[in-house]
Amino acid sequence: MLRKPSWIKIQIPQNSTKVENIKNILRKNSLNTVCEEAKCPNLTECFNKGTATFLILGSICTRKCPFCGVQKGRPKQVDFNEPKKLAKVISYMNLKYIVLTSVNRDDLKDGGISQFINCIKEIRKIKNVKIEILVPDFRKKEQIALKLIKNNLPDVFNHNIETVPRLYKTVRPGANYTKSLFLLNNFKKKFPMIPTKSGLMVGLGEKENEILTVLKDLHNNGVSMLTIGQYLQPSKIHLPVQKYLTHKEFKKIKKNAKFIGFKYIFCGPLVRSSYHAYDQYKNI
Repeated sequence: MLRKPSWIKIQIPQNSTKVENIKNILRKNSLNTVCEEAKCPNLTECFNKGTATFLILGSICTRKCPFCGVQKGRPKQVDFNEPKKLAKVISYMNLKYIVLTSVNRDDLKDGGISQFINCIKEIRKIKNVKIEILVPDFRKKEQIALKLIKNNLPDVFNHNIETVPRLYKTVRPGANYTKSLFLLNNFKKKFPMIPTKSGLMVGLGEKENEILTVLKDLHNNGVSMLTIGQYLQPSKIHLPVQKYLTHKEFKKIKKNAKFIGFKYIFCGPLVRSSYHAYDQYKNI
């Protein structure tokens, strides 16, 4: 394992009581966050600001991506009370911007899109809350997902491309680079007024020209919002980090992304898909 460089710094807890209070609220209502499940390095910072990325449809994923810290296996049955519980907690926490994401649910006929829709319906009952959804690829169910969501649209549609095509078999087994682009492109064509967003991890062995190709592909498929961050190994059994990019290298990637035409770019070692999502949305 490579040694972490000095610039990979995790925020030290400033208000552990507030963090614990949020965790207690989530546990009391049987809700999950990707912040906890995926071992996000920004958990303390975001929880101290009263923000979280909610993980719906349980905390067990049907796929076995070796970069991800989320538990793998056979998911539990869908909790149909989850949308109401989620809206209740969002209202209680007085949140103005929330991100909804989910594990992959290849076991469900619609890939889980119905639960996203039901959550959006309940959250829309709360005034002045903006909704970003970070969706899986809905493998072989993309058309169903896009058809069903048309009457309950989010404010931002996000789907992470994650890595370069050459590394897909290693990093995202079960996923398909072209189909992920297809999902982003088709959503944008059907709903051009909704911003689309995607994220990329670096440090897994990709080359500079491969990153550029992915950025061009995303831009050509209608993506205007972009997040790029350093891959961090969740545990010893996950994929090892091949390289820690420097701040200078991240600045170069951001410069290239601007040149390609992206309007909104968050790029840095600890940037994650939903990191400062509200700040990014406010710039639109």
